[in-house]
Amino acid sequence: MSENLMHRNFRVTGMGCAACALKVEKTIGKLEGVTEASVNFASGELMVAYDPRLNGAQEFRKAVVSAGYDLVAEEEAPETGEEIRREETRRLGRQTLWAALLTLPVVILGMGFMDRPFAAPLMLLLSTPVLFIFGRGFFVRAFRQMLTRTSTMDTLVALSTGIAWLFSLFNMLFPGFAGHPAQTGAHQLIYFEAPAVIITLILLGRWLEERAKAGTASAIHELMALRPAKVTLLGEDGREREVPLREVRKGEKIRIKPGERIPVDGEILEGSSWIDESTITGESLPVSRTTGDKVFAGTLNQKGSFVLTALRVGSETLLAQIIAMVKEAQGSKPPVQKLADKVAGIFVPAVLVIALVTFVIWVVAGGSAHLSRAVVAMVSVLVIACPCALGLATPTAVMVGIGKAASRGILIRHADGLELAGKTDTVVFDKTGTLTRGTPEVTRLIWKSEDPRAAEWLAGLERRSEHPVGEAIAAFLEAQGVEAAVPEDFSSVPGKGVTACFGKERVAAGTPLLMEEHGIFIPEETAEELRRWQEEALTVVCFGGMGKLLGVAAVADTLRPSARATVAGLRKLGCTVHLVTGDHAATAHAIAQAAGITHVGAALLPAEKAEYISTLQQQGRVVAMVGDGINDAIALARADVSMAMGSGSGIAAGVAQMTLLHPGTEAVAQAILISRQTVRTIRQNLFWAFFYNLIGIPVAAGLLYPLTGFMLSPMIAGAAMALSSLSVVSNSLRLKYSR
Repeated sequence: MSENLMHRNFRVTGMGCAACALKVEKTIGKLEGVTEASVNFASGELMVAYDPRLNGAQEFRKAVVSAGYDLVAEEEAPETGEEIRREETRRLGRQTLWAALLTLPVVILGMGFMDRPFAAPLMLLLSTPVLFIFGRGFFVRAFRQMLTRTSTMDTLVALSTGIAWLFSLFNMLFPGFAGHPAQTGAHQLIYFEAPAVIITLILLGRWLEERAKAGTASAIHELMALRPAKVTLLGEDGREREVPLREVRKGEKIRIKPGERIPVDGEILEGSSWIDESTITGESLPVSRTTGDKVFAGTLNQKGSFVLTALRVGSETLLAQIIAMVKEAQGSKPPVQKLADKVAGIFVPAVLVIALVTFVIWVVAGGSAHLSRAVVAMVSVLVIACPCALGLATPTAVMVGIGKAASRGILIRHADGLELAGKTDTVVFDKTGTLTRGTPEVTRLIWKSEDPRAAEWLAGLERRSEHPVGEAIAAFLEAQGVEAAVPEDFSSVPGKGVTACFGKERVAAGTPLLMEEHGIFIPEETAEELRRWQEEALTVVCFGGMGKLLGVAAVADTLRPSARATVAGLRKLGCTVHLVTGDHAATAHAIAQAAGITHVGAALLPAEKAEYISTLQQQGRVVAMVGDGINDAIALARADVSMAMGSGSGIAAGVAQMTLLHPGTEAVAQAILISRQTVRTIRQNLFWAFFYNLIGIPVAAGLLYPLTGFMLSPMIAGAAMALSSLSVVSNSLRLKYSR
């Protein structure tokens, strides 16, 4: 059956915790014909492998809806999937706002006006829509989970708030029924504010979580946008016709005009050009391609026009494989699941059992005389054990951590990345545009002639070259006040350089080989100097005319000023630093040495960069990848933590969990430090959340009553719950001021 399997991606909405993701997995996994179902809670994506003869999208959606969630086919309507997610986030925001507006007066009434006769009815009026309109989803999902004998945080939220609300309603309608003779008034058992506050805070936490997960599909859309919608086919009769890309077949001839993106992987039949291959190699300098050379889909043709033969089309192209690999890496499960959601799987049923046991013990021990205390104790356990603080432990710390990072020029898009960055022990840098500036600059220019016309000729020649190296030289000379001469009979020699005439003199600028072809001798001492430059990974440009060498220049993509300090800072944090690049080994090692990096991976294609990271992960390392180009997308998606330079590709930023807005690299170390502080705060928050439950649940169950006669009322239990939440939020705010 494996040969008939279909793999499809779906967007799941309405999930609130990791237990929800597990429930969707199990729901789909039980359907006939499904061999694999995997839900990534962070991205909200469901990947299904199934036999289409036995099941399909409609059946999947029915099953997921019956479980309390919703489903949309990602590949059929990616825009619809994104709009559903945006609308879900907006809906949660509206619900949180309205719930908060209604809850505030309920809290005020409960804290200071319970002795007024209008207080209880007004609290009932205001809290009811909070629970059953804005918190309706908790009750719907809890009911459906009950039917399938499962439980999540929704179950505990619905039970605690529902029972608290019903118990309060009962005591309002039948004053004194559940009261104890020692109590001064039945109003002490009315606590509508507790369930209202619980619903509001849980909604707030989920809204923050949805905002953190937004925008994951934009990278895929931008990668797809690199493929042109139309291509120009060249017929056997030489006529050109424009057809949709999907109609192109292997072996067909395609005309590529200046400024067009190459639609398929192919081989050049006629013509030559300079091609920007940064989408594949990540290198900023265009490369010369002529007859017989291979070209790749998604790369950008610059100046020339040529005809190619299609060798790989559709899903076979290198760009399509990159898209598929990015989707696979993004859809994989994060290495660390949220601790609160893991514990909730045990915590929820345990609390339910404790609450039930509490009720039974009180009834058995005291009979009908203690029925009211049994109900009070059971409700108190459910209220005090509500996972409000547990649910807020992560999002509040993440919110403050993200805000602190933003003030340092670090935009964090994924909370999972923030958590994992704190555990990072290995940082992998891309070279071009990340450790280096990404644009060529003249680092050395030595004149071999005192003729004042030489500088004007070189400026005029390189201005016409339309090559980044030539443009860098022209800009350098113009910045020195050199006025460019106007060349005649200009000619470009692909892969070697340019030539032109100035009056009667013909001059050339380019490689040493071009000088040799024009009969220009390079002295031995100069040749030795040029070899040293090349060993330093510099691009050498020779300039000659009138039968002699007029000057030599070195052009390089220079190291960012902050790079070396960044590497040193990362080592102080205990991180090992690596450099990966598509450039050749000499350049890679020269840049690595200048930055203080000893681990280097050179001449790597995009998929090989991802494999490099996978190898480190297999060694047990937590890897952060820092890049800026489209070619880094696979590696960024594969890494545990991904950081994109803000000056780079929007696609890299779309895949990455963090975007570094400042042009320097110092933000990398800052991001890891802030992440470690945030993770430490999350752990502290979880400790306080569990501490309150550990102390509060036994007290709420009545443990102190036989010894002291103290019985915790649901009102105090609600206050304790609020206090636990307050401690979590306060501790998270403290993170803002830590250094």
